[in-house]
Amino acid sequence: MTAVGGSLWMLDGNRDLGLDGIRLPSLVAPDMTSSIDRIFETRASTDNAPWQAIVIHHTASTYGTAESIEKEHKGMGLSGLGYHFVVGNGSGAGDGEVHVGYRWLDQLPGAHTAGQYGDWYNRNAIGICLVGDGDREEFTGAQMARLVQAVRALQREFGIPARNVILHRDVAQTTSPGQYFPVAAFQEQLLSVPN
Repeated sequence: MTAVGGSLWMLDGNRDLGLDGIRLPSLVAPDMTSSIDRIFETRASTDNAPWQAIVIHHTASTYGTAESIEKEHKGMGLSGLGYHFVVGNGSGAGDGEVHVGYRWLDQLPGAHTAGQYGDWYNRNAIGICLVGDGDREEFTGAQMARLVQAVRALQREFGIPARNVILHRDVAQTTSPGQYFPVAAFQEQLLSVPN
């Protein structure tokens, strides 16, 4: 088990929870913005949610589904999918398809951020993972459009300022979401939410 895997396992509590979530379809029409609001159809109330930040990750592999990521996470000793959301790239999951994980539906802490401040980010930040290897290639346009939709909706709902929308590499020793993640273009699309 890697140090990252071990750290995440300790934070997770090793409960055996199966993959459970909902899928939002890929963007197939120019205006599907209303469907992103389905992410707020949770099983647990978001009224007292602790969400103060959003952390963006990548899988570091070109293929992936919520199921394959969950299998990998269970192999690391986690109880299930560590991210709140997974955005597909068309290789496994649909291009721009959003998987809403059980941690989000039940408003549970994530198991997605390692490093010195990993515990805080897992408890207070929403983890969104893009399928793909951002160190080898760019993410798809559909993925980035869906990521921006989701992040803006979450910012609006929880009052999360743009400065609290961060990349995993900003808080842990990793390159995630990779050198080809379009940081400037992404940041330009975030909402200006006052603190």
